[in-house]
Amino acid sequence: MIITVLTLFPKIFESPFQESIIKKAVEKGLVSFNIVNIRDFANDVHRTCDDTPYGGGPGMVMKIEPIYKAMECVNANGIRPKHILLTPQGRLLNEETALRLARNPHLSLMCGCYEGVDERVLSFVDEEISIGDYILSGGEIPALVLIDAIVRHIPGVLGNEASTSDESLKDGLLEYPQYTRPPQFLDMEVPPVLLSGNHEEIRKWRRKESIKKTILKRSDLMEKFVPTEEDRKFIREIMEDIPG
Repeated sequence: MIITVLTLFPKIFESPFQESIIKKAVEKGLVSFNIVNIRDFANDVHRTCDDTPYGGGPGMVMKIEPIYKAMECVNANGIRPKHILLTPQGRLLNEETALRLARNPHLSLMCGCYEGVDERVLSFVDEEISIGDYILSGGEIPALVLIDAIVRHIPGVLGNEASTSDESLKDGLLEYPQYTRPPQFLDMEVPPVLLSGNHEEIRKWRRKESIKKTILKRSDLMEKFVPTEEDRKFIREIMEDIPG
């Protein structure tokens, strides 16, 4: 998989790509990155990529010409990628979107900045994505969030493929509680079922705890959750135990 990033601040991406899961994915040859500096496509000696907005108002707007030239350069290098603009007005990123995008052979992520990009840029974009309802200084941090969410879904990136199947939000639920050594710390003990060696009872406990955590912490997720008969039994038991 190839991930191209169009940005005014390419150095932001240097360190994250040299650490942890992303670094391992690159070393395995499962993903490669192409960081494109939009300033290289500016028309003037000062490499200007922004200007004041028509109609007046505060801030600066990213110009369409250098962005368009950068995108055309990316398009010319083999198969046209799927162009994504990181913007607060985009569709909210979720696990389903990350999994879908991980199936693309080439993604191009456009990082906006300042007051945003010239609206005409949207004519050349395939999808707009937001990572939340808050404002950041630019699209670089959202691009890193999106990249991390995508890369871990590329087959072979994680050492244990079950790692993604049991994670929070994979089936619409939060992940069950996790414990490791020691079995007791201060007055807190690991649930005995996890030490029992009974795999079926452990499976049931984890499923019930996953549902319970979702009900208590992210009840909004339950609206789309499709329970099995076993799940319905767990839900009844959980609701009976909730005070009030």
